[in-house]
Amino acid sequence: MEFGITFGRLHPGFFLEAALEAERLGFESVWLPEHMVFTREMSRSPHPGEEHPPVPPETPVYDAFVYLAFLAGQTERVKLGTHVFNIGLRHPFTTARGVQTVDLVSNGRFIFGIGASWLEEEWVAAQLDFATRGRRVDEAIAVCKRLWTEPEVTHHGEFFSFDRVVFEPKPKSRPYPPILVGGESRAALRRAAKHCDGWIGMDHTFESGAAQIKTLRTLLEEAGRDPAAFEYCLGSPITSADDVKRWEEIGVTRMVFAPWRRSKEAIDGMRRFADTYF
Repeated sequence: MEFGITFGRLHPGFFLEAALEAERLGFESVWLPEHMVFTREMSRSPHPGEEHPPVPPETPVYDAFVYLAFLAGQTERVKLGTHVFNIGLRHPFTTARGVQTVDLVSNGRFIFGIGASWLEEEWVAAQLDFATRGRRVDEAIAVCKRLWTEPEVTHHGEFFSFDRVVFEPKPKSRPYPPILVGGESRAALRRAAKHCDGWIGMDHTFESGAAQIKTLRTLLEEAGRDPAAFEYCLGSPITSADDVKRWEEIGVTRMVFAPWRRSKEAIDGMRRFADTYF
């Protein structure tokens, strides 16, 4: 099992220092949260069973591709991921170009975590239909894959339509960077199993994590895919070597988490974790 550091619980002033230290300590990856915009009034939550947004509208947000390209220039080995990118809010031309650029400047270290989005008001502000976000996401994924792999692309779909587009250069990663779907809903799990290379879950208990992975394996088999060739990522506090062993037995391939309570404790928390488990 690999260990990735999420920046979702970290003040942006620590992002660079945390990325450098994560690489030095041997963490496999660092993950940047993403939104296009927040609104003053927000509803819903990405966490099942919760009704209120987990972040205030004043939360600092950066362009994920630009910031990860910056981190790519400061690091050499650590992988760089989005946790997660709201792919349905952008035209696939913009998304495909950002992914391609980060993957190239990082020499193939990019992991593309995507989501269908939980914040309806963000879609309203962008003048897009929140009710169609699932179909829009699926079509955007399909278009991006074609742009990254085909010499010329013509596409006429429900949301996007164009003729004879040429997209170069292709990504360093072949056929393209891994695409991982974030989300806990049945729709998110189906999307991951049908179209993508892995899944990113929220914080889980052993029981809830095992249940989601079992569902994913069933969906992968139904789609004619090998469950062993799939990435199962989630977050959870780790307090002992037994925790690590049990998550591995459940099938988790990457734990994406924050081993600290406050941003100013992040570096020391990462060091303590590395000293104990690496």
